[in-house]
Amino acid sequence: MRNWCLLWLVFLLLNQHGKIVQVSAGIEFIESMGVHFMLNGSFYYANGFNAYWLMVVASDPSQRCKISSVFQEAVSNDLTLSRTWAFSDGGPQALQFSPGVYNEQMFQGLDFVIYEAGRYGIRLILSLVNNYKDFGGKNQYVNWARDQGQNISSEDDFFTNSLVKGFYKNHINTVLNRRNSITGVCYKDDKTIMAWELMNEPRCPSDPSRNSIQAWITEMASYVKSVDTKHLLEVGLEGFYGESAPADRQFNLTAKLGTDFIANNQIPGIDFATIHLYPDQWIPDADEETQQTFSNNWINKHIQDAETILQKPLLVTEFGWKKSGFDIETRDKLLGTVYSDVYSSASCGGVAAGCMFWQLLTEGMDSYRDGYELVFNESRSTAFLIHEQSQKLAGIRKMHAWPRHREDNETVNNEVGY
Repeated sequence: MRNWCLLWLVFLLLNQHGKIVQVSAGIEFIESMGVHFMLNGSFYYANGFNAYWLMVVASDPSQRCKISSVFQEAVSNDLTLSRTWAFSDGGPQALQFSPGVYNEQMFQGLDFVIYEAGRYGIRLILSLVNNYKDFGGKNQYVNWARDQGQNISSEDDFFTNSLVKGFYKNHINTVLNRRNSITGVCYKDDKTIMAWELMNEPRCPSDPSRNSIQAWITEMASYVKSVDTKHLLEVGLEGFYGESAPADRQFNLTAKLGTDFIANNQIPGIDFATIHLYPDQWIPDADEETQQTFSNNWINKHIQDAETILQKPLLVTEFGWKKSGFDIETRDKLLGTVYSDVYSSASCGGVAAGCMFWQLLTEGMDSYRDGYELVFNESRSTAFLIHEQSQKLAGIRKMHAWPRHREDNETVNNEVGY
């Protein structure tokens, strides 16, 4: 691996003359090929951010300046990917008032988010439902089914009840076929969207065998692909291991959540793997050094498994740090750990394609603060790390037929002019 890394870096220097080349959002769909994302014939790497609030804020036209502001601040730090919600089920500010009944004002907010992201060259990952009660989630779906006479004992019946699954499929169909009121483009045809996410952090603790979620992902992945063959699809997993990798369940920290990082991501139609990382939540009683060590091991283990077993790209789609006595230096260390591990893989042609911190806000959004938020003007050192990572990832370009293994060294030598 060391020889390959050196050759890869030599290749970058020879082809870029020491300059960092920004990967353009371009006008094409982002695709996956083997362990890489591809855009316009080149590797696509993304330094990005979460902003779950985009649709809700944009549903009020007087507040849309905040969407423009956060996108402007993102691109000024070369961030090219954002993850946000394409759901709000029941309750206040609903996108879906009840099964199949939608809020046009909220949908127009999502229309604006997609339009504005396109203007700024930012790609989007859109999540379709929540595991948690925030914004309705699976709990709201099962309550709707109860209201229609279904005998449901647990919110985990979201994954198995046929009526609930029908509600969710209808939501998939509605969102993917939505015609943007600003651009006139159907979401399923919109190149600003990089990927769909089946669920934010799916969990089914009532079935630790993983069978319920495995069957649900299989069914829903097939359905999404029957509606939209152009976009990538991911599950929304945090990365916890299951029965397919019993030796690795040590990383679960005793959690039994009914998911399986390996098996879930091997399902046909799932194009890339994701992980999340919250050491302050997962091992809250550990000291900072232990949490940092866990973070490094967690990321590198998933990079290894995505490379050798899944053979698919990997994105860290959420990570953050909030703890008692929080200070910016502590957060910057975690950020540096994640960024270093991702870049180390990417710079050697590996599976890690980027990461997305939780969460980015702009000024004047105090009601959305959760302790993990980043406002660039308040954290100059953090902003520097983010911008540095963006530029480093932007410097890695894909050349056609670029080999990834040392046994191809003869081809490598020919490519770089040895």
